[in-house]
Amino acid sequence: MTLPPELLAILVCPKCKGELEYRHTPESLVCHVDRLVYPVEDGIPIMLIDEAKPL
Repeated sequence: MTLPPELLAILVCPKCKGELEYRHTPESLVCHVDRLVYPVEDGIPIMLIDEAKPL
């Protein structure tokens, strides 16, 4: 599943408010500033700092 471009345009890292890189495999959003990976489950980004994994 792919996230809509409109959603990707407004999503930011909840920790630093920086840009996120969308990765297709595994589906996730990456913040390079904080070196965190936010999972996307069933097309829904999980934007909780506690749920993010280290890059």
